[in-house]
Amino acid sequence: MFIVIELQKIVDNEISNIVTTHENRREAESHYHSILAAAAISTIPVHTAIILSEKGLPVMFQCYEHETDETD
Repeated sequence: MFIVIELQKIVDNEISNIVTTHENRREAESHYHSILAAAAISTIPVHTAIILSEKGLPVMFQCYEHETDETD
């Protein structure tokens, strides 16, 4: 079993999280990459995806940081 965590830092002191579990690594990686696809174009200042093993060991991690006044 694998755990996927999505973190979103909305404002300075507010972080939301979404936690899901997946039966195998392929399903976890698919969800992880879906989060990152959205995070790449997100306007959320900090948008992170993490995969953990069922023992809590990190498997994959990536974070996008966006400037709030970015115009790209």
